[in-house]
Amino acid sequence: MSAAELTTFPTIASLHTAYAAGASPAEIIAATYRQLEAVADPGIFITLRPEHDVLADAAALGQFDPDTKPLWGIPFAVKDNIDVACLPTTAACPGFASTPSETAFAVQRLLDAGAVLIGKTNLDQFATGLVGVRTPYPVPRNAIDPRYVPGGSSSGSAVAVAHGLVTFALGTDTAGSGRVPAALNNIVGLKPSLGSVSSRGMVPACRTLDTISVFAGTVDDAHAIYRIMATFDGVDPWSRPHPAAAANPPALPPGLRVGVPDTVSRKFAGDLQSERAFDLAVADLATVVPAPARAVDLSPLFEVADLLYSGPWVAERYQAIRQVIETAPELLHPVTRKIIGSATAFSAADAFGGLYRLAELRRAADAIWSGIDVLIVPTYPRPRMVAELEADPIGPNSELGTYTNFVNLLDLCALAVPSRFRADGFPSGVTLIAPAGRDDLLAALGERLHAASGVHLGASSTKVPASIEVSPSAVANEIELVVVGAHLSGMPLNHELISRGARFLRAIPTAPDYKLFALQGGPPFRPGLLRVAPGEGTPIATEVWAISAEGFGSFVAGIPAPLGIGTTRLADGTAPKGFIVEAEGLKGARDISSFGGWRAYIKSLAG
Repeated sequence: MSAAELTTFPTIASLHTAYAAGASPAEIIAATYRQLEAVADPGIFITLRPEHDVLADAAALGQFDPDTKPLWGIPFAVKDNIDVACLPTTAACPGFASTPSETAFAVQRLLDAGAVLIGKTNLDQFATGLVGVRTPYPVPRNAIDPRYVPGGSSSGSAVAVAHGLVTFALGTDTAGSGRVPAALNNIVGLKPSLGSVSSRGMVPACRTLDTISVFAGTVDDAHAIYRIMATFDGVDPWSRPHPAAAANPPALPPGLRVGVPDTVSRKFAGDLQSERAFDLAVADLATVVPAPARAVDLSPLFEVADLLYSGPWVAERYQAIRQVIETAPELLHPVTRKIIGSATAFSAADAFGGLYRLAELRRAADAIWSGIDVLIVPTYPRPRMVAELEADPIGPNSELGTYTNFVNLLDLCALAVPSRFRADGFPSGVTLIAPAGRDDLLAALGERLHAASGVHLGASSTKVPASIEVSPSAVANEIELVVVGAHLSGMPLNHELISRGARFLRAIPTAPDYKLFALQGGPPFRPGLLRVAPGEGTPIATEVWAISAEGFGSFVAGIPAPLGIGTTRLADGTAPKGFIVEAEGLKGARDISSFGGWRAYIKSLAG
């Protein structure tokens, strides 16, 4: 397959298929540069690497080897507030530019995996903005309709992916910069859990809230990039250990609880087309998740969002560029200078006041997650036109952050996914949000929801791939674990599995030779599963999860007596490891086998 024959959007899978069939990276890269000429948008890249340098990098990869280099020959771009050795880092401020000698930790992991860097992309200066027009360079044009803003601050990265110039691009996200541009350009935007991707080598906006983000055509590609970057970096003080990202997103757990904004929390600024598009996305959700979506009051989240720019966190942006704004403010874009300059109105006491208020609101927001596992919201209320920003550079920008500004302040992960288009043909999009550490769950739901929308990828004519269900069994280095009680999905201790990177496989009853008992003690209340003689038991509902060997070890170490781990015979003939109970633990226990499972028993207590 030659580059000329490669007409699909350049996903990792399509490029690797082309390489396996005989195409060369040189052909793909040459096609990329010709396509860039055809797009004719001088605002996408701040630094575009010479084609011969990129070809030399591709030639140095050697033979096609996607096993040891999973990104072999995959072109990508990097937002120009992230360092690449020997290329200038400008943060869209030419007077601030410097040329680093070291590549950012996360970027280096991608290069080591075989990815080929095309260049560094444009942005709202110092990553301050959600519109993509606050730059001294030419403004990138929205890939779908240039009348609309491209979204910021990661504008160039999003537009580059939407045009298929690169398979993926890195952005950054403090208040929505990895999500709003994705939605406005009909691509996927992944905002990881804070600290899961090293920020070493990134120019900060708000150091306590920043993360590198990923733009891609598909959820699978975005998650693959995240999986390569996500590793603990002991040199980065903001890096935090997180469960290893799953090689494949997990199956959706039964009983998955998805929340949607209630009537009062639906904010579209009177735009009926955006509202209708969101309704269609929620209808698609119903084809993916059987349980009805739950209406959620988002008022605590909106209050948190207000703190980001109207509160003292703007002072953190001031600190990030303090030397520039205090010694050479004329270097700054006028809107950037106005926004960050407002930090001087806040005192140290105001900063503590903001922290106290955030703690109060975080506690109120925690109540939301007691009733749902995932929240789905519009990524933006309505698209805004470039002309509107010329008349009002602040208002439309603030509006675009309605559903994004609160996420990092509350330590949540998020995934922006394209959804049904508006009636006028402009893309809409939704964002899936969950507590930190549940990036895999968002990928699993996002991949299915994106497929259900049936839209195309970016500005191309390539349809989103059909949803591919993951294997219902464990893979290499995973152990199947049967759970029957408080560790079931949605139950109080399920987080002990999620936090270890476990993934749901299947729901299946035991063989008909078990009894289930409600043990004394609690909370949390626990059952005991006891194997009995043939003919004396009944099938008991269980869930089977896949967990890494390392995660299994730490999980088992925390199991209290009288529970333990043994072999559980299931109705499908398999016999994974699972919870068992010692006979001593049955003293005073209640036989609840007639309920058929723990979930039904707990429901009976509530009703």
